[in-house]
Parts: sequence; structure tokens; C-alpha cells
Amino acid sequence: MFYRENGQLKTSYRTDQQIFTITQDRWAVLAVVVFAFVGVPLLADEYTLRAILTPFLILSLAAIGVNILVGYCGQISMGSGALMAVGAYMGYNALVRVDGMPLIVALLIGGFCATLVGMFFGIPSLRVKGLYLAVATLAAQFFCDWMFLRIGWFTNNAPSGSVSVSNLRTLGWSIDSPYDKYLFCLGFVVVFALLAKNLVRSAIGREWMAIRDMDVAAEVIGIRPMYAKLSAFAVSSFIIGVAGGLWGFVHLGAWEPAAFSIDRSFQLLFMVIIGGLGSIMGSFFGAAFIVMVPILLNQFLPSLGTLVGISISTAVLAHIEFMLFGALIVWFLIVEPHGLARLWSIGKQKLRIWPFPH
Repeated sequence: MFYRENGQLKTSYRTDQQIFTITQDRWAVLAVVVFAFVGVPLLADEYTLRAILTPFLILSLAAIGVNILVGYCGQISMGSGALMAVGAYMGYNALVRVDGMPLIVALLIGGFCATLVGMFFGIPSLRVKGLYLAVATLAAQFFCDWMFLRIGWFTNNAPSGSVSVSNLRTLGWSIDSPYDKYLFCLGFVVVFALLAKNLVRSAIGREWMAIRDMDVAAEVIGIRPMYAKLSAFAVSSFIIGVAGGLWGFVHLGAWEPAAFSIDRSFQLLFMVIIGGLGSIMGSFFGAAFIVMVPILLNQFLPSLGTLVGISISTAVLAHIEFMLFGALIVWFLIVEPHGLARLWSIGKQKLRIWPFPH
């Protein structure tokens, strides 16, 4: 009875085109954002911020980028980890090679370089699609892995092959504690999520969805496939590149190419499938699922094994994690292709008509 829209009349096009057309939704989202900025730093401990919330925010940002390309434009990509690596390494080079380079500008430069790489490897999408396009983007993953491992310029000729950043500062703000890192990442996620949500509702977003649904029909009605596909690759790669810079700079601090291996690409793709294709909210659901499930398994299964007298090793836990993810992906593809976001939408719809059955 609290989730009603009676009396909420749309008297103009502007009110009808709002992101959240229901007043309760707007207040709920605003409350969640305020709590994330104010309540979470006061209630969460350093471990929760460092090991759970900060990775969740960065992976959510990367999943938004993947969802724009895969969910909204329908272009299968398996090179997201490579784009994260480009964002991290090029942001690192911008930071260490240019004196006085602001941190935010370095991250945006990394995202711009990822945009160029993503558009280059997105050119095959003009001629191929489906599994053939997936193989083309997979080539980007292997090429970037080789490039960052073998070419010393990207690592500033570090003997160990790894790079590290420290003493992060922006606008006089020292980003060194888990609280500061969490708030810094949260600011990026809020801004990019809002931009992405407005972008997919715009004319270019509708072009992406038309290409996804039927590219031939979209071309017949005047949509340019080259512009639509390459713009999707560009926007997606930029967001993923910025997320890669945050992952390296803020979360890891020191990294090597293995931090952005093909496993990272598969992880981001799993987030989009489980969370919901073509849904910004689904990106957050998928990231939360991927981050929380391993932690819950590591806490629950050893205790369960102790109760039944079975010792469960770390290797067994890792295999169970992969088996669970695989089973859930198959289940979602068969039962609910739109993922957790669709289940959330169904729940909201039932609240809107409760207690009536129709």
C-alpha cells in the first residue's frame, strides 16, 4: 500500500521523461546515495570498506561499461580485462611521466586511451557479430597481456615488471585510508552511473538497442550501424578504462598484467549476465553477487564441513565457486535471461498492484 502512484500525474513531457517517474523511487534512490556517502563510512569497518565495498564499487563501474556494449548494443565482448589494463597502465604513465598531473585527469586519460583501443578492436563488429566478434575482442585480451608484459615502457622499465602508485592526492585530499578510497570510488560510480543512465535513454541509446534487436531493420530506418557500434565501443571502453585505473590505483596499489587477465573479462561478463543484460541496476546486482558469493562460501562451507565431519580445503572452495557460477549462469540464461534486475522489476510491479492479483 506504500508503493502507489495514485495522484502522481504527468502534466508535461519533462515529468514524463524523468529517470524515476515514481516519487517513491526517487526518494529511495536519494536515500540510498545519502546513506552510501554518510552512513556507510560511519558504520562499516576498515576490512569491509577495503575488501568488499571498494571492489564492489569499481566492479560495478566496469560492469556498467560492459553492459552498455553487451546488454544495450548486443556486441559480445571478451576483452574487458584488456581495456581495464589499458586504463590502469596509461593512467599510471600519465601520472608518473607528467609532473603535477592531477589524479582525476590521469584516470580520465587512461579511459581515453582505452577508448581508442576499444574502437580499434571494435572495427570487426562492422562486418562480423556473435561468436566471431567475441573471438576478435578476445584477440585484444591476448595482445594487451603480451604488450604490458614485454614492453618495458608501459611499466616505466621496472625490473620486476610490476608497477605501484602511492600517496594519491586530488584537490588537496589525501586518498590513503580505506574510508577515503571508498568515498573517492563512490563519487566516480555515482557520476558515471547517472551519465550512463541518461545516455541509454537518449537518441544514441535507442540506436544501440535498435542495433541489438535487429541491425538490418535498424539500418533500413536510417540508423548508421558503423556510428552506433563504434560509439558503443567507445563509451563502454572509456568507462571500463576508468574502472581499470581505479582498480589499479585505489584498490590494488601495485599490480602486474596478471591482475587484468582473461579471468577478469569472464568475471565482468558473468556480472552482466547474472545481474541483467540491458540494465544499469543489473550491473550493481551482478557486481554484488560476484563479490559477496565467494565471501559467503568461504564463511559458510567450512563451518558446514566441520558440522558433518568433512574437511573442505581452499582448492575445493575455489572449484565449488566456479561450479556455482556456471550453474547460475545456465539457470539465468534458461529461466530468466534478464537476470536479477528482471526479478527486481517483477517485485516492484507486484508491489504496485498489491493486493490485486492482476
